[in-house]
Amino acid sequence: MATTGSAQFDSLGLKRVINGRSWVTILGGSRMQPEVQQAMVEAANTFIDFHELNRRAGERIARYTGAEAGLVVAGASTGLLVQAAACLAGSDPDRILQLPETTGMKDEILIYEKHRFGFEICYRTAGAKLKEWGKGEGDLADQLAAAIDENTAAVTYVYGPWMPCELSLRDVVAIAHDKDVPVIVDGAAMLPPADNLTRYIADGADLVTFSGGKGVRGPQSTGILAGRADLVEAARLNMSPYASVGRACKVSKEEIAGLLAALDQFVSMDHEAEWATWRASAETIAAAGSGIAGVRTEIQDGDPNRQGPTPVFYFDDGWDGPTSDEIHASLLAGDPSIQVAAGQHGEDIFVSPVALEPGEAELVAAALRKEFLR
Repeated sequence: MATTGSAQFDSLGLKRVINGRSWVTILGGSRMQPEVQQAMVEAANTFIDFHELNRRAGERIARYTGAEAGLVVAGASTGLLVQAAACLAGSDPDRILQLPETTGMKDEILIYEKHRFGFEICYRTAGAKLKEWGKGEGDLADQLAAAIDENTAAVTYVYGPWMPCELSLRDVVAIAHDKDVPVIVDGAAMLPPADNLTRYIADGADLVTFSGGKGVRGPQSTGILAGRADLVEAARLNMSPYASVGRACKVSKEEIAGLLAALDQFVSMDHEAEWATWRASAETIAAAGSGIAGVRTEIQDGDPNRQGPTPVFYFDDGWDGPTSDEIHASLLAGDPSIQVAAGQHGEDIFVSPVALEPGEAELVAAALRKEFLR
């Protein structure tokens, strides 16, 4: 069996995985750079005032995002939870202790019908009720304005694969702010591009959360929250170390140090050079489908819902080879195991190059071509 590179993982009998699915949690997120790992090691043997650490870390996040304030959270899912808690309970200590019971509070978060997603449970964990809008007839802006009422605590705007909205974030912000309602943004998987660090705040979002363990390449269990100072402070009070609905969402001093080091690296790195490296890997992988009847290959690098130039393999009606599911199963069973992803309709195969190590694109290409030819 191929070694994983970890003595502990090898002792557990785990199989090495080549990650062609991007920075997904199910495969462990991303690889942390040496500077990030070193920052965590140094922090492990240090005691600090945790509240002061949160404040100083938040100042650096604010500087990088252009927001009034920032906070390191325990993953983007915690960012969603404390976004909701901040909009429901604010900084009121009695209301903070009351959550997730919301009697006496505005407790509805409006969500566009095409933005419904599994992680909305994080809003509901805080006590929020999700109210869907956008299924009616007529102008979408008018539908949103009509959906906002005396129970509306916030409007959420979700960025993710195949989750379009005809109204831009700026449009939604203008409508919500006209009624004194905050807009909270889920940008968990939207870094890179680096411009998104500041984009959503510049577009008027009151709170935005990003994953710290995907494209930023910090600790997998970290996230970034940025936005209005009063709402960020409310989010902090609704999170560990306080007795609150977010108490279980603990982020350690080591993780905060690692996230800050990762952010420092992320904002200073040459993203164009990295993109060129990904493009080269994508071209290597795409060649696996060359000359094979029934397989149509594209490299998609303009789609904001994919990170990096992404080779996609489509199977035409005349394809008589193995099914997409059979290819996935065969790749998974290999040693090392290779994980690739299914597309929007589940029948195509796409391979993200962003988490591949040098030499792995060639292994993926060879394995795919073998599958296409069997």
